[in-house]
Amino acid sequence: MRKIYTIGETVYDIIFKNGKPVSAVPGGAMLNSSVTLGRLGYPVFFISEFGTDPVGKQIEKFLTGNNVSTKYVYRYPGYKSTIALAFLNEKNEASYSFYQDYPKERLRIDLPDIEEDDIFLFGSFYALNQQIRKNLIEMLNLAKNRKAIVIYDPNFRKSHLDELPVLKQVILENIGFADIVRGSDEDFENIFGAGNSKKAYETFKDKCDCLIYTASEKGVFIHTLNIEYSYPVHTLKPISTIGAGDNFNAGIIYGLISNNIRLSDLNHLTVSDWEPIINAGTTLATEVCLSYDNYISKEFAGRFLTL
Repeated sequence: MRKIYTIGETVYDIIFKNGKPVSAVPGGAMLNSSVTLGRLGYPVFFISEFGTDPVGKQIEKFLTGNNVSTKYVYRYPGYKSTIALAFLNEKNEASYSFYQDYPKERLRIDLPDIEEDDIFLFGSFYALNQQIRKNLIEMLNLAKNRKAIVIYDPNFRKSHLDELPVLKQVILENIGFADIVRGSDEDFENIFGAGNSKKAYETFKDKCDCLIYTASEKGVFIHTLNIEYSYPVHTLKPISTIGAGDNFNAGIIYGLISNNIRLSDLNHLTVSDWEPIINAGTTLATEVCLSYDNYISKEFAGRFLTL
């Protein structure tokens, strides 16, 4: 079976609602995607770093217990794993405070064994971090040279707007590595001032041929060299939106693999070809919004696989 590689930050999320903690779970955008894919039975390798402290050991046990390989996780001794406090507002959207303790040397791991038509998912602020940039670029070049499908989710929030003048070029460089860019309306408004999917695509279509643009209840919009289309979504009242985009990404990956879509197919897909892929993304994202977990439950994974 084709393999999935995800690279991103590992945190331990403590989630607050109305000033009180309501949940504590391992988190981080790519970890969330990885756990959902692991629960769906896919061979997923998580590339990350965390400490050998009690929090790190708990995260390690959680990942391996959910079929996520930690072969490419750097476990640093003598430093603490990252804690994230997530505060939900009245719309159950989160704002964060992070408590980090990294060593000077980061991500000391071997290059992953990426093969043709494997999938490499990267993004969020971790993909802009200069301390691990060299490692990331090596992996991206490897993925491109071996003809894997590279998916980039910028996941760029307003809290980093003051850094945008420095980071925008890095974001554009990341987009240049991607075969698919998947982002939200908020991401592209923050980065490019683009108020809709068409304007967002225009800003980088010379660097990447495919955009999947999510806009909450407004729908999912797709732009490629051949098509421009929007897919409706069901409205819901979320309990937490923390893992929504991450699980949408997991659904896209699930859809690509389950429908046997390979790198050479991407520029030839029709609106009908994309429909089950987008549906998988919206189904997983919707499910995760209905709990305080950052990933689908094992029970839902079993039901989803029988649909």
